[in-house]
Amino acid sequence: MTTTPNTNAALWGALLAGSGVALGAFGAHALKNTLSTEALATFETGVRYQMYAGLGTLALAALPGQTRAPTLIGAGAVVFSGSLYTLTLTGQKWLGAVTPIGGALMIAGFVLAAVDARRRA
Repeated sequence: MTTTPNTNAALWGALLAGSGVALGAFGAHALKNTLSTEALATFETGVRYQMYAGLGTLALAALPGQTRAPTLIGAGAVVFSGSLYTLTLTGQKWLGAVTPIGGALMIAGFVLAAVDARRRA
């Protein structure tokens, strides 16, 4: 039984959150005059969900036994947000079909976190 913080989850959570701040600033400043309003909103959605995943992963890192869920959440954030960033920067609309896979991974991660928390209660 793990009672120490999950340092891998803390690392990835911090990287997701920190890069989310950087990408948010990039979008707000560098892309503001380059992208359409709709594309900028899509980019910002990626940033928002990346930040949710980063903060959630950081929180889970502090809880004992939360070793599986952070992996799913992190992978989901990379797929979800990454597909939105790539879609907005390249115009490759087919990437919109990939985005829900990332969302499903994040949802599964948070559900797994709840299941694991319940088992430890």
